Amino acid sequence: MTSRILIIEDEIPNAERLVRLLGKVRPNAEIVAVIESVAESVEWFNENEQPDVVMMDIRLSDGLSFEIFEKAEVLCPVIFTTAYDEYAVKAFRYNSVFYLLKPIEQDELNMAIEKLEAKTIVKIDRTLMGTLLTSLKPQGYRNRFLISYRDSYKTVLVDDIMYFYSEFKMTKARLANGEEEIIPETLEELEQQLDPKLFFRANRQYIININSILQISNYFKGKLKVKLKKSDEAIIISREKSAQFKSWIGY
Repeated sequence: MTSRILIIEDEIPNAERLVRLLGKVRPNAEIVAVIESVAESVEWFNENEQPDVVMMDIRLSDGLSFEIFEKAEVLCPVIFTTAYDEYAVKAFRYNSVFYLLKPIEQDELNMAIEKLEAKTIVKIDRTLMGTLLTSLKPQGYRNRFLISYRDSYKTVLVDDIMYFYSEFKMTKARLANGEEEIIPETLEELEQQLDPKLFFRANRQYIININSILQISNYFKGKLKVKLKKSDEAIIISREKSAQFKSWIGY
């Protein structure tokens, strides 16, 4: 039986939803802790008894959860949770590692726990983690786009893009010279293609370039308001993402 469950998730609404769902599918299970970062996770594993299973988000406020395996001994099965990530999903399927896509549904969570209890979920060891990291490692970040222009094409350099945004199911890029271009990729696809040191997914509508930020100020209920250069847009960072954003800015 699955009696002790550790949750590693940095977005509070997602963590709270997972706790509620676990309470329904395994009401007798104990949630031993809810942890928000790689650093806190490493400390927890070094000081506590192994749980029966870990529900682990991939992207945490201070890095990827894979770093936990390099710094602590994780001997129990892991069920990864993630928003849709093409590379992660392919890697997990290929290596038979179990994962759940967000938003997690009750029946899918129950199925994952049943597979765990039937011993069909792979335990994560360092060899397997190395394979996953190799599979997930980007093969270089995008540095230009080829854009249709009248009856020909032109290139747009990523360095010239202040931010990307989604509007009416289209993705647009605002350039430093004030011009805009339609980009033939979704924001989700761009997240995988852009250098995360330079670009941040601020919310559902925006991905911003760190060099385009003019001002950051506190907003209501722990949110942040970001003003960009040469733009009247005020981009709001949620309370759940504000710590991750501050860490990204200060890296």
